Amino acid sequence: MEFSYLPTALIPTGVPGLDPILDGGYAENRVHLVEGQPGSGKTSMALQFLMDGARQGELGLYVTLSETKAELCAVAASHGWTFEGIEIFEMVPPELSLDPNAQQTVFYSSEVELGETVRMVMAEVERVKPKRLVFDSLSEIRLLSQGSLRYRRQVLALKHFFLKMGCTVLMLDDLTSEQDDLNLHSISHGVLRLEQLAALYGAERRRIRCIKMRGVKFRGGYHDFTIERGGLRVYPRLVAAEHHVDFAADVIGSGVAALDALVGGGLDRGTSTLIIGPSGSGKSSLSLQFVYAALQRGEPALVLVFDEVRSVFLRRAQGMGFELQPFLDQGLLHLRQIDPAELTPGELTACVRDSVEGHGVRVVVLDSLSGYLNAMPEEHFMMLQMHEMLSYLNQQGIVTILVLAQHGMVGHMASPVDLTYLSDSVIMLRFFESGGKLRRALSVLKKRTGHHEETIREYRISSHGVAVGEALTEFQGVLTGVPTYLGAESDLLEEAAGREG
Repeated sequence: MEFSYLPTALIPTGVPGLDPILDGGYAENRVHLVEGQPGSGKTSMALQFLMDGARQGELGLYVTLSETKAELCAVAASHGWTFEGIEIFEMVPPELSLDPNAQQTVFYSSEVELGETVRMVMAEVERVKPKRLVFDSLSEIRLLSQGSLRYRRQVLALKHFFLKMGCTVLMLDDLTSEQDDLNLHSISHGVLRLEQLAALYGAERRRIRCIKMRGVKFRGGYHDFTIERGGLRVYPRLVAAEHHVDFAADVIGSGVAALDALVGGGLDRGTSTLIIGPSGSGKSSLSLQFVYAALQRGEPALVLVFDEVRSVFLRRAQGMGFELQPFLDQGLLHLRQIDPAELTPGELTACVRDSVEGHGVRVVVLDSLSGYLNAMPEEHFMMLQMHEMLSYLNQQGIVTILVLAQHGMVGHMASPVDLTYLSDSVIMLRFFESGGKLRRALSVLKKRTGHHEETIREYRISSHGVAVGEALTEFQGVLTGVPTYLGAESDLLEEAAGREG
C-alpha cells in the first residue's frame, strides 16, 4: 500500500527576520518548543505569534501557569500592543490574585494535582477553540510531575490533544531545571532556543538558534536578535553565496588624478580596499575623497563611523572642502554613527544590507575596523563575519573601503587584526620626516584586479581635499615604519598645494 503525504503548511511567526531562518515559519498544527532562561524574550516572541494570527482573523489563546494576566498586559503595554483577538487563561498561586471582585475565574495550580491542572487546560482549549496556542510554561508541569516519566507522558497527552484540536502550539520552557530535558526535543516538531549573553561592558547580546525543525531546511547556527518597542527583531546570519547579482565591471575614481594613477586607474567595483596606517595619517580623509567623488557622480554611499561622532565627521569633511549636508538632504549619503558597545554584529550586517538593497548604495566605508573589532566577541568570529560581509558586498558590485588603524605612530607597526588577505587592495600610509617637518606618504601594497604603481607618493590633506605628489624614488625604510627621504626638497609638495584634478 502506498501512502502520500501533503507537505505541512507554514504559518508566519510574527517576528521580523525569523521566518527566513525557519524557511517560512512554524509548521501548522504542530507543537514547537521555545526554550530560554528568564529574560531571554520568550513571552514577547509568543505574544507576537498570537498577534500575527489575530491580524489574520485567527483566534489565539495564551495559557499561563507562571505569570498573571496583569503581568502579560504590562509586557504588551511596553510594546504598544493590545490583546484584541487573544484570550488569556491564567492559573496562578492565590497570593498573586486576592481581589474577590475579579471578573475572571482564577485557578490555583499550586493546590491541584497534575491531572486536574491538565484537565482544566484542556477544557479551556475546548471552550475557546483557538487556531494558535501558547502554553507558558512547562516548568510548572515539570514540578507537579515529580518525575521524568510522568512529565513526558503528560506533555505527550497535551501534545496529542492540541493537535487533535487543530492548534499550532508554542510551548515555553524557562530551563529552570538542573538539566535540560531532551525528552521535550524528541516530542516537539521544532525547537528554538533563545540566549542572553552579558558582555563585560555594554549592552547584553541576544541570539537565537533553531535546534530542530522537522521536514524543513532551516538556517542553523546562531542569529542575533534584539528586543525593542514592538517586540523581537531577528537578524539572520548572512550567507554571501545567496546574494549574487550581475554588475558592470568598471572602476571609480577619487577625483585626484595622481591618486587614481597610484591605484591603477581607480578602485574596481565589486572589490574591497583596506587602508592601513598609524593614527592621524589620513586614512579617513583618504576614504572620504573616494566617497565625495562618488556622491558628485550621483552614486549613493554609506559611511559607518565608529571612532568619531557624526558632527565631528561632518566638520572634518567641511574642513577639506567637502560639503556633505546637501547629499544627506538628497538621500545620497547615508551616514551612521555606530556605538560598538550597543550594536550587535547582526544589526550591523542588517544596516549594510538595507542600505545596499533598499537604497542602492554603491560605495560602503567602515571607519574603522578597530571600532568594529570591539563589536565582536572574539577576533576569530570577526574574521568569519567580515569574510561573509565582504563577499556579499563584492557580489553586489559594491566598492568597499575598510579603514584600520595600526598600533604605534612611528617605528614598528602592528595591526589589531590581519585583514590584508581578505582585501582585494591594500593602501598603506606612513609618516616621514624631511627638512624638520612631518610629512605623509602612501603606497599600494597589492591589487588583485590589475596593475598598480609600486612607487611611493607624498600626499597632503588641505582645505581643497587630498593632494598627491609625484612618485618619490629616493625613500628607504618604508616597510620598517620609519621611512627616510633622501631626495631633494624641491620634489616635495608645497604647503599651498591644491587638490589635483
